[in-house]
Formats: sequence, C-alpha cells, structure tokens
Amino acid sequence: MSIKIYADGAKLEDMLAVYRAGGAQGFTTNPTLMRQAGIVNYQEFAKAVLAEIKDLPISFEVFADDISSMSIQARKIAEWGDNVYVKIPVTNTKGDAMAPLLRELSWSGIKLNVTAILSTEQVREVVDAISSDTPAVISVFAGRVADTGRDPIPLMTEALKICRSKPKAELLWASPREVLNIYQADAIGCDIITVTPDLIKKLKLKDKNLAEYSLETVQMFYNDALRAGFSI
Repeated sequence: MSIKIYADGAKLEDMLAVYRAGGAQGFTTNPTLMRQAGIVNYQEFAKAVLAEIKDLPISFEVFADDISSMSIQARKIAEWGDNVYVKIPVTNTKGDAMAPLLRELSWSGIKLNVTAILSTEQVREVVDAISSDTPAVISVFAGRVADTGRDPIPLMTEALKICRSKPKAELLWASPREVLNIYQADAIGCDIITVTPDLIKKLKLKDKNLAEYSLETVQMFYNDALRAGFSI
C-alpha cells in the first residue's frame, strides 16, 4: 500500500511500541484521547513523546475556543519540535469557521493538521485558506460520516481532488472503523489514514486463509466456553 499510516492515541507506551516496531509513519493525538489516557499535564506529555519520537510527524491539538487564544497556543505548540503539526478544529464550538486563523498560521510557516472536517464545503474552505508553501494535513472524519449511514468514499474522493490544488496538502482519512477502511483509503489515493493500535495489529491478517480463520474462530468460542465453565 502507498497510504501512510498514522497511529492515533495518547498512551506513551503504545505509541513507543508502534514506533519501535516501525508500524507507523506518523502519530496523531487529541484532547479526548489524552483525557481517556489519564494525561493531566498536556505539555509534559507532549515533551515526553517528542523526546522519543523525533523523526516522524506528530499532531498536537489546541484546546482554546477563540481565535486569539488558539493562535497563542498554536504558536507555542509549533515550537515544541520540527516534526510537530498543530491541530486546529475546522470551527470553534460556536460553529465559527477557523479559516482566518488557518490563513494566519499557515502563511507564517506553521504546519497544520485541520481536524473535525465532515463536508466537501469545509474541505474547500480549508484548502483555500492554507499556503501552497507550508505542509498541511486535511483530516476528514470518514468514519463519522459512515456512522450517519452515508458512504464516505464519494466525499473522500472529492476531497482528494480539492486537496491536490495545494501541493503540500495531504488528505487524511480519520476515524476508521475497521481494517477494510485502510484498503479503501489506499484504493482512492488518500495520503494518510489514522489507525488505532488495535487496527494496526490486524493488518497482519491481510490475505489470511478464510477456512483457517473460520477454524480459529470456532476454537476460540469453544475454549472460552470451557474456561467460563458453562453448562446447560
């Protein structure tokens, strides 16, 4: 596959395990994942990650809700390392588009990862705002689109065309729900996909013999019933 796999998470031990195994070409985090992982000091966690992972892109997200405060946070985060991408949500919590902030940051040379995008209109607005000379990741949450019963592939295909107008913009398929999404994203030419460690492990199943896989599944059910001591 030509698609780049970015590991998504906020547990340092998991990130380092993936990194040392060569299982990813980059990393992404967000405040929700950090909270779930029990992170209490944002900067301390980021510095610990960056002390170990210096040669792959890593995205850290701002958490302010107004443009002025977001800008201050973004510039501080960008100073943490050359491999850092600053994650900016496509809107704030009031629904205000962050295009002016994206323009300010991107045109000043700050690498961005624009997140929580769910429509082609948002993709166009973001791509129009960013500089052609600064790397940027456009994160479209294809998994959340699929959660609504919509096929995300037409959206992602159109988003890819829009991104190609800026030579340093890369389209990222965010929130995959299953390993198949990795192959789907690769098939349409998507640049990056974020993948949780459990999905990364499942990549080893590629082209596995289905009869063998069926037998292993039956054996798993049988063994678990024995271990549980079930009786009827």
